[in-house]
Amino acid sequence: MPEPLIAILIAATLTLIAWLLFRPKNGLVPRWRKARQITDRVLLEDALKHIQRCERHGDKPSLQSIAGALDISVNQAAKIAEELQSLELIIIENGEFLLTPAGRDYALRIIRAHRLWEEYLAEQTGFDELEWHDQAEKYEHLLSPEEAKDLAQQLGNPAYDPHGDPIPSPTGEFKHHPGKPLTSMDLETPLRIVHIEDEPEEIYAQLVAEGLSPGMFVRITEKTPQRLLFWIGDEEHVLAPIVAANISVVPLPEEKIEQIQPGTPLNTLNPGEKGRVVALSPRLRGANRRRMMDLGILPGTMIDVEMTSPSGDPTAYKVRGALIALRKEQAKLIQVESEVEEHDQ
Repeated sequence: MPEPLIAILIAATLTLIAWLLFRPKNGLVPRWRKARQITDRVLLEDALKHIQRCERHGDKPSLQSIAGALDISVNQAAKIAEELQSLELIIIENGEFLLTPAGRDYALRIIRAHRLWEEYLAEQTGFDELEWHDQAEKYEHLLSPEEAKDLAQQLGNPAYDPHGDPIPSPTGEFKHHPGKPLTSMDLETPLRIVHIEDEPEEIYAQLVAEGLSPGMFVRITEKTPQRLLFWIGDEEHVLAPIVAANISVVPLPEEKIEQIQPGTPLNTLNPGEKGRVVALSPRLRGANRRRMMDLGILPGTMIDVEMTSPSGDPTAYKVRGALIALRKEQAKLIQVESEVEEHDQ
């Protein structure tokens, strides 16, 4: 091949490579720079959230605590703190990090986006509740204040997220839930869950596995240094105190106690039995709750247990003349009063 042609091919190749690397917006280098900028902003915002969390709990944030919360080195945490200070989002007094009014507003804006996104996932999607937090950790950095406002309106301007955490208003105002740790309450006191702490993840997973959710009614029957035993409906739960402390509850007023309907999970009935719906579990949320209601499963509805599949799951139920199949985990969220219990009263 003639040398001039080779030179032209090499030049064309180099030009193409340069175009792929540096073309505006979609070039690899601009995209890398944008990704780097986003990553840096995420770290700054996560640091602000951490400092606000420490402030809320009466703790003192430090370079070490920021490094631990963000999973970065202390040197990186120092650079982030320096950047936050230069942006006038924090001040440093006697080695203590303090949010400025602008820094607090910024942190609350991110927290608002996070909790709104969790509420969106709970009410509008099929994401498992163990995924809500991690998904919200990503999207909290992407939602603009205007988008957060639109999302809040779409959700009906909720005051709390699905864990019971208050959602800050657009101006940063919110009310803390009035709950106290379950471990601090007296035996046999009727209680209602108002908050489930979703961090640390390992403890939250245990609470989810127990089927616990804000809105449920609780009664403690035993407390020892090793365990806490409590009942929700006719189901017994046993947790270590360190786990149970992540559940916040409030005592029920007398008038509310009288409104609690006794019942058993629908999945405990056998074929040939029937029960009248008394309540749907607070864990039945969003699309799943709407589906149950569309099927006519509402308080007062009579449900007949028709048959169970050979594998034991699902089970066929007759609801308002129609046969529907429900899995055990679905039927468990429907509280019923059996017809036998009704006749015995």
